Amino acid sequence: MNTETFIQAMGYFSTVLILISFLMTSVVKLRLFNLIGSVIFVIFAFLTKSYPTAIMNIGLCLINIYFLIRLAKSKNLTLHLPIERNSAYLREFVQLYREDIRTFFPAFDPADARYETAYFVYYDMNPVGLIIGHRTEQGALDIVLDYTIPKYRDASVGRYLYPHLLGEEGFTALEFRNAAEKHEKYLQKMGFRAADGCYRLTKNA
Repeated sequence: MNTETFIQAMGYFSTVLILISFLMTSVVKLRLFNLIGSVIFVIFAFLTKSYPTAIMNIGLCLINIYFLIRLAKSKNLTLHLPIERNSAYLREFVQLYREDIRTFFPAFDPADARYETAYFVYYDMNPVGLIIGHRTEQGALDIVLDYTIPKYRDASVGRYLYPHLLGEEGFTALEFRNAAEKHEKYLQKMGFRAADGCYRLTKNA
Protein backbone atom coordinates (compact mmCIF):
# COMPACT_ATOMS: atom_id res chain seq x y z
CA MET A 1 0.00 0.00 0.00
CA ASN A 2 1.54 3.33 -1.05
CA THR A 3 1.40 6.48 1.06
CA GLU A 4 -1.43 8.11 -0.87
CA THR A 5 -3.64 5.03 -0.56
CA PHE A 6 -2.90 4.77 3.15
CA ILE A 7 -3.87 8.40 3.73
CA GLN A 8 -7.14 7.95 1.84
CA ALA A 9 -7.89 4.78 3.79
CA MET A 10 -7.29 6.74 7.00
CA GLY A 11 -9.85 9.32 5.92
CA TYR A 12 -12.47 6.70 5.07
CA PHE A 13 -11.81 4.82 8.33
CA SER A 14 -12.23 7.95 10.46
CA THR A 15 -15.46 8.79 8.61
CA VAL A 16 -16.85 5.30 9.30
CA LEU A 17 -15.96 5.57 13.01
CA ILE A 18 -17.73 8.92 13.33
CA LEU A 19 -20.81 7.58 11.56
CA ILE A 20 -20.83 4.46 13.75
CA SER A 21 -20.62 6.64 16.87
CA PHE A 22 -24.06 8.09 16.13
CA LEU A 23 -25.52 4.57 16.19
CA MET A 24 -24.39 3.98 19.77
CA THR A 25 -27.12 3.88 22.42
CA SER A 26 -24.57 4.62 25.16
CA VAL A 27 -23.56 8.28 25.38
CA VAL A 28 -20.10 7.25 26.65
CA LYS A 29 -19.45 4.94 23.68
CA LEU A 30 -20.80 7.60 21.32
CA ARG A 31 -18.30 10.13 22.67
CA LEU A 32 -15.41 7.64 22.62
CA PHE A 33 -15.97 6.49 19.03
CA ASN A 34 -16.52 10.07 17.92
CA LEU A 35 -13.33 11.16 19.68
CA ILE A 36 -11.22 8.41 18.08
CA GLY A 37 -12.68 9.16 14.65
CA SER A 38 -12.05 12.89 15.08
CA VAL A 39 -8.43 12.34 16.17
CA ILE A 40 -7.75 10.24 13.07
CA PHE A 41 -9.54 12.85 10.94
CA VAL A 42 -7.25 15.57 12.35
CA ILE A 43 -4.19 13.58 11.26
CA PHE A 44 -5.77 12.96 7.86
CA ALA A 45 -6.60 16.66 7.45
CA PHE A 46 -3.04 17.77 8.22
CA LEU A 47 -1.57 15.17 5.86
CA THR A 48 -3.84 16.40 3.08
CA LYS A 49 -3.37 20.06 4.11
CA SER A 50 -7.10 20.49 4.66
CA TYR A 51 -6.69 22.89 7.56
CA PRO A 52 -10.36 23.94 7.98
CA THR A 53 -11.24 20.25 8.37
CA ALA A 54 -8.41 19.87 10.91
CA ILE A 55 -9.66 22.84 12.94
CA MET A 56 -13.22 21.53 12.95
CA ASN A 57 -12.15 18.08 14.15
CA ILE A 58 -9.83 19.51 16.80
CA GLY A 59 -12.92 21.31 18.09
CA LEU A 60 -14.87 18.03 18.07
CA CYS A 61 -12.05 16.32 19.99
CA LEU A 62 -12.14 19.00 22.68
CA ILE A 63 -15.93 18.82 22.94
CA ASN A 64 -15.88 15.02 23.28
CA ILE A 65 -13.11 15.13 25.89
CA TYR A 66 -15.02 17.76 27.87
CA PHE A 67 -18.21 15.69 28.01
CA LEU A 68 -16.35 12.45 28.80
CA ILE A 69 -14.64 14.12 31.76
CA ARG A 70 -17.96 15.60 32.82
CA LEU A 71 -19.57 12.16 32.76
CA ALA A 72 -16.65 10.53 34.56
CA LYS A 73 -16.80 13.02 37.42
CA SER A 74 -20.59 12.51 37.67
CA LYS A 75 -21.04 15.95 39.24
CA ASN A 76 -24.33 16.38 37.43
CA LEU A 77 -25.78 13.21 38.93
CA THR A 78 -28.24 14.02 41.70
CA LEU A 79 -30.40 11.79 43.84
CA HIS A 80 -34.07 12.73 44.06
CA LEU A 81 -35.88 11.68 47.23
CA PRO A 82 -38.39 10.47 48.14
CA ILE A 83 -40.23 8.63 45.37
CA GLU A 84 -43.57 7.16 46.23
CA ARG A 85 -44.03 3.61 44.95
CA ASN A 86 -47.52 4.53 43.67
CA SER A 87 -46.19 7.57 41.79
CA ALA A 88 -47.65 7.99 38.29
CA TYR A 89 -44.26 9.25 37.11
CA LEU A 90 -42.59 6.08 38.38
CA ARG A 91 -45.19 3.90 36.66
CA GLU A 92 -44.69 5.70 33.35
CA PHE A 93 -40.89 5.36 33.57
CA VAL A 94 -41.13 1.60 34.18
CA GLN A 95 -43.67 1.25 31.39
CA LEU A 96 -41.46 3.16 28.94
CA TYR A 97 -38.45 0.89 29.55
CA ARG A 98 -40.37 -2.30 30.37
CA GLU A 99 -38.78 -4.45 27.63
CA ASP A 100 -35.23 -3.45 28.53
CA ILE A 101 -35.98 -3.88 32.24
CA ARG A 102 -37.30 -7.38 31.60
CA THR A 103 -34.02 -8.32 29.89
CA PHE A 104 -31.98 -7.60 33.03
CA PHE A 105 -34.63 -8.14 35.72
CA PRO A 106 -37.04 -10.85 34.53
CA ALA A 107 -38.40 -11.39 38.05
CA PHE A 108 -39.29 -7.73 38.61
CA ASP A 109 -42.99 -7.10 39.16
CA PRO A 110 -43.86 -3.38 39.27
CA ALA A 111 -47.09 -4.20 41.11
CA ASP A 112 -45.31 -5.95 44.01
CA ALA A 113 -46.14 -3.86 47.08
CA ARG A 114 -43.39 -5.43 49.23
CA TYR A 115 -40.80 -3.10 47.77
CA GLU A 116 -41.61 0.27 49.27
CA THR A 117 -38.28 2.07 48.74
CA ALA A 118 -37.49 3.76 45.43
CA TYR A 119 -34.80 6.18 44.23
CA PHE A 120 -34.35 7.98 40.94
CA VAL A 121 -30.95 9.13 39.70
CA TYR A 122 -30.98 12.22 37.48
CA TYR A 123 -28.37 13.56 35.09
CA ASP A 124 -28.98 17.25 34.36
CA MET A 125 -32.45 16.63 35.81
CA ASN A 126 -33.19 13.85 33.31
CA PRO A 127 -34.01 10.47 34.91
CA VAL A 128 -31.24 8.00 34.02
CA GLY A 129 -31.48 5.39 36.76
CA LEU A 130 -33.97 3.77 39.11
CA ILE A 131 -33.48 1.53 42.13
CA ILE A 132 -36.33 -0.20 43.99
CA GLY A 133 -36.23 -2.41 47.07
CA HIS A 134 -37.01 -2.56 50.78
CA ARG A 135 -35.13 -2.18 54.04
CA THR A 136 -34.52 -5.50 55.80
CA GLU A 137 -34.61 -6.03 59.57
CA GLN A 138 -30.79 -5.94 59.50
CA GLY A 139 -30.85 -2.50 57.88
CA ALA A 140 -29.77 -3.64 54.41
CA LEU A 141 -31.46 -2.57 51.18
CA ASP A 142 -32.87 -5.67 49.48
CA ILE A 143 -32.86 -4.57 45.83
CA VAL A 144 -35.24 -5.94 43.23
CA LEU A 145 -34.55 -3.36 40.50
CA ASP A 146 -31.33 -1.48 39.78
CA TYR A 147 -31.87 -0.09 36.30
CA THR A 148 -30.00 2.47 34.20
CA ILE A 149 -31.31 3.57 30.80
CA PRO A 150 -29.16 2.46 27.83
CA LYS A 151 -27.89 5.96 27.05
CA TYR A 152 -26.16 6.27 30.44
CA ARG A 153 -25.37 2.63 31.15
CA ASP A 154 -21.61 3.30 30.90
CA ALA A 155 -21.70 6.54 32.89
CA SER A 156 -20.84 5.06 36.32
CA VAL A 157 -24.26 5.77 37.83
CA GLY A 158 -23.68 2.98 40.36
CA ARG A 159 -20.39 4.46 41.52
CA TYR A 160 -22.30 7.55 42.57
CA LEU A 161 -25.45 5.89 43.88
CA TYR A 162 -24.10 2.98 45.94
CA PRO A 163 -21.86 5.07 48.26
CA HIS A 164 -24.79 7.43 48.78
CA LEU A 165 -27.08 4.59 49.82
CA LEU A 166 -24.46 3.15 52.16
CA GLY A 167 -23.61 6.58 53.53
CA GLU A 168 -26.26 9.29 53.68
CA GLU A 169 -29.18 6.87 53.43
CA GLY A 170 -27.77 4.68 56.19
CA PHE A 171 -28.18 1.21 54.72
CA THR A 172 -25.82 -1.37 56.26
CA ALA A 173 -25.47 -3.24 52.97
CA LEU A 174 -26.93 -3.53 49.47
CA GLU A 175 -28.24 -6.97 48.54
CA PHE A 176 -29.44 -8.32 45.21
CA ARG A 177 -31.10 -11.68 44.57
CA ASN A 178 -32.23 -13.36 41.34
CA ALA A 179 -30.02 -11.21 39.08
CA ALA A 180 -29.88 -12.10 35.40
CA GLU A 181 -26.46 -13.14 34.06
CA LYS A 182 -25.95 -9.79 32.33
CA HIS A 183 -26.54 -7.92 35.57
CA GLU A 184 -24.39 -10.32 37.61
CA LYS A 185 -21.35 -9.22 35.62
CA TYR A 186 -22.17 -5.59 36.36
CA LEU A 187 -22.59 -6.30 40.08
CA GLN A 188 -19.23 -8.05 40.22
CA LYS A 189 -17.62 -5.12 38.44
CA MET A 190 -19.11 -2.72 40.99
CA GLY A 191 -17.70 -4.68 43.93
CA PHE A 192 -20.64 -6.89 44.94
CA ARG A 193 -19.67 -10.31 46.31
CA ALA A 194 -21.72 -13.52 46.21
CA ALA A 195 -22.79 -14.50 49.76
CA ASP A 196 -25.74 -16.37 51.28
CA GLY A 197 -27.57 -16.74 47.96
CA CYS A 198 -27.29 -13.08 46.96
CA TYR A 199 -24.87 -10.46 45.77
CA ARG A 200 -23.87 -8.15 48.61
CA LEU A 201 -22.06 -4.82 48.86
CA THR A 202 -21.04 -3.21 52.16
CA LYS A 203 -19.47 0.14 52.96
CA ASN A 204 -16.09 -1.44 53.65
CA ALA A 205 -16.12 -3.86 50.69
